[in-house]
Amino acid sequence: MSIADWPIAERPREKLLVLGPRALSDAELLAIFLRIGVAGKSAVDLARDLLQEYGGLRPLLEASQPEFCRGLGLGNAKYAQLQAVLEMGRRHLSATMKSGDLLTSPDLVRQYLSAQLRHQPREVFAVLFLDNQNRLITYEELFFGTIDGASVYPREVVRRAMAHNAAAVILAHNHPSGVAEPSQADQRITQRLQAALELIDVRVLDHMVVGDTEVISFAERGLM
Repeated sequence: MSIADWPIAERPREKLLVLGPRALSDAELLAIFLRIGVAGKSAVDLARDLLQEYGGLRPLLEASQPEFCRGLGLGNAKYAQLQAVLEMGRRHLSATMKSGDLLTSPDLVRQYLSAQLRHQPREVFAVLFLDNQNRLITYEELFFGTIDGASVYPREVVRRAMAHNAAAVILAHNHPSGVAEPSQADQRITQRLQAALELIDVRVLDHMVVGDTEVISFAERGLM
């Protein structure tokens, strides 16, 4: 039976319009993205099969182009469409962060940093440069390392802060291992950056470590 033959209240698109996206399962959301199924399978059936094949929604969304395109009913057009949707989400978060005080929106910062860094296969050190009202000026990924770590140079962070005329920064990096717990090395580089940026009157508001399932804040942990 095709989705068009289902009761209206059970059709994913109509259900979303009435109840909102949070009311839908992963399979129902994916079915709306797929739009159509394949021979013998509705879009929802196909979505369930894909989620089982890839191990869930997140592995599917973060799959490389070759990995994604091997899925039944998927291909380059769907991959391009998905990447556009994901990028729109990231840009929406960025625009929202530019309009308000980030000190009052820690969950928004976590969402943004997770979207930017969680999927990275190597360690990436990034900085959120903020104005004097703690609004986002820009986000920059400055240093890249292996899975074991990245070399971070305080003078480069200072140079970029001055270039953006930043009044404050939020530091961030990911742990490709998936474990967000800050290391002693993380604490040492935070102290070095605080000392360097203090010389040009730029405040370090936080350092956030992005793991697989959580983002840990140095400020909330009392580590700075």
